[in-house]
Amino acid sequence: MFAVHFFENKNALLTQLLKNVPAVGTDLKIKGRKAKVTAVKQIDDKHFHVLVTLESLKKNQPAVDPKKKKK
Repeated sequence: MFAVHFFENKNALLTQLLKNVPAVGTDLKIKGRKAKVTAVKQIDDKHFHVLVTLESLKKNQPAVDPKKKKK
């Protein structure tokens, strides 16, 4: 078992005990968001830091109909 710490821009996202450490280029899902592993650093025998990049969130803006007016 390995203690795997997931980071994005020096922010800790998640820490898990895993049997296998994810490889570079692997697609993951962390906290409901898609992520891609960019680097893996081994700290000691059982601790790993995994650097990920999260997919950017798309904000949906409501469609505004110019013909309708607020009353």
